[in-house]
Amino acid sequence: MDPVIDATVRAALALLLLAAAAHKIRDPARFQATVADYRLLPPPLVTIGAAILVLSEFAVPVALVVARAWGLASAATLLGLYAAAIAVNLGRGRRHLDCGCTGPALRRPISGWLVLRNLLLVAIALADLAPVAMRPLVWIDRLTIVSATAAFAACWMATDRLLATAPGIARLRETA
Repeated sequence: MDPVIDATVRAALALLLLAAAAHKIRDPARFQATVADYRLLPPPLVTIGAAILVLSEFAVPVALVVARAWGLASAATLLGLYAAAIAVNLGRGRRHLDCGCTGPALRRPISGWLVLRNLLLVAIALADLAPVAMRPLVWIDRLTIVSATAAFAACWMATDRLLATAPGIARLRETA
C-alpha cells in the first residue's frame, strides 16, 4: 500500500474519533444516559463504561499516530463495538435510541445505516493493516494527505447532516 493512502486513512480515522470524543465530553451526563439506554451494561458499570469509551476515542487517535498496527486494530475494534451495540438494539426493536455519535445539540435515532457505516469504517481500518511500501514523502504527498483528509471530513459532515435532517424532510413530505 502507498504510504499516502495509509497516512490519509489513519488521519481521517483519528479526526473522526477525536470529533466523536469531543462531542461526548461536552455533555458527559447525556452520553452516560445514552450508554445506559443501550442496556448492554449492568447499571453499576454504565459510568465506567461511558468513561472508557470516551477515553478510548481520545487514545486510539494517538495510537494511530505512534503505533500504526495497534491503532488501526483498536479503531476497528471500537467501531465494530459501536456497530454491534447498535445492531443488538435494532434487533431488540429499540429504534428510538439516540446513537450517541453526535453532540448534545443533536439527537439521532439508531438505524441500519449507522451499523453499515461503522462496518465500512472497520473494513477500511483493517484493509489499512496491509504492508506499507516504504518511500520518502514529498511535499505533494503531504498536501494530498491533508487535502484528502479534509475532503473526507467535509463529506462525512455533509452526510451526517443529511442523515440528521432526513426524518424532518420525511415529515415535511407527508404534510405536503
